[in-house]
Amino acid sequence: MNFQEAETYLYSLGNEVSAMKLGLEYIEKLLTALGDPQKKYLKVQVAGTNGKGSVCAFLDSICNSAGIATGTFTSPHLISITERVRINGEDVSEKDFARFASIVRDTAESLVTSGELETTPTFFEQVTAIALLAFAEAKVDLAILETGLGGRLDATTAANAEIAAITRIDLDHQEYLGDTIEQIAAEKAAIIRTDSRVIALRQTRKADQAIIGRCREVGVEPRWVGTVEKQHYDDEISAMVATFKTSKSSYPCIALLGMRGRHQLENASIAITIAEELQDVGLDIQLSIFDASIEGVTHPGRLEYDGKFIFDGAHNVGGAKALAAFIAEYEKRPITMVFGAMNDKSVAAILSILAPIAERMVVTEPSNSRSLAYSELLEKLPSSLSKEKTFATDHVQKAITIAREITPADGIILVTGSLYLVGEVKRILSSQI
Repeated sequence: MNFQEAETYLYSLGNEVSAMKLGLEYIEKLLTALGDPQKKYLKVQVAGTNGKGSVCAFLDSICNSAGIATGTFTSPHLISITERVRINGEDVSEKDFARFASIVRDTAESLVTSGELETTPTFFEQVTAIALLAFAEAKVDLAILETGLGGRLDATTAANAEIAAITRIDLDHQEYLGDTIEQIAAEKAAIIRTDSRVIALRQTRKADQAIIGRCREVGVEPRWVGTVEKQHYDDEISAMVATFKTSKSSYPCIALLGMRGRHQLENASIAITIAEELQDVGLDIQLSIFDASIEGVTHPGRLEYDGKFIFDGAHNVGGAKALAAFIAEYEKRPITMVFGAMNDKSVAAILSILAPIAERMVVTEPSNSRSLAYSELLEKLPSSLSKEKTFATDHVQKAITIAREITPADGIILVTGSLYLVGEVKRILSSQI
């Protein structure tokens, strides 16, 4: 397959969430048939509700700065599927992605033909296998794996990572993971095994109890993430600056030049603590590189400014709160919000947080089978929102046009509610350059 054929094939397997099969049997058999590529390098698996991708971005930068051969697997992508597989800080090439996708497809179809699998592995299972195979061929020393959904039954968990990291846990994907923080935390903490090194963020009592309970169950001790001290916003460099303190060391006056929002301090602290753990298992990471490696990190689609646009994929209550807090503290321009969401999200709750920060609202539908219809979005908007300043369309291109027309010269357009929407808008804007 060439790259276009590989994309078409993978997307033909169905939506990566609605068509997924939670469970490890298929991915484990697929990896075994591929020669168990995941056994050829050290692995860190990052699970949690919010912050997973940012933690992976911080850790990837730290390791690249240290000269460690690193592979990073994240999801979803914004523009190209190749974004999901990064080797030494660079997206895998389309040619290599297609080559690995062909190997995985042939192997998967062979397993179905032989009767070892009843059906073809899913989109996410095959993309996970593509990443793990690519990392093995590149001879990476470390793979950083962002959990797709939950933890216990997510395809990335089949890699059996030596280090398990838990970020902030909140309500999301309740139909798959449970209706309470305790249930969701238990699903995510299930990535912890008897031989795991565990890095966990202190958070709500109920989430902590679930993490501690899992650690006791398998007989390991968690290492709690360090603290963030002396934090302040530096107007001269337009960035948060803080001192990060762990049980091993203190890292003063590190600026987050490319990552906006106070919540990113927490994510940076998690990455620093993981990096210290990697030192303990023998990777050569010098403490002196932390400043520069963290300062330079960017994460597309997360409080990302681009001309007259801000992109942020806030798709759950926790993400919405972080976005609203950032806007309230740092953004004084009038905001036009372009909002779209998936149909399995707590949209009314998210809108109750985000709608008040916008002077004008455009609701739309991303080109995704899980998208919530704009007519249903309109019903979930807070009644206090001005109907004269609320617009709706089922076409994202039209939503951008409307937003540009109604936004005053001193205003800014915030695209949010879904990373799929963010990606679609970014693709449209890039095609107009």
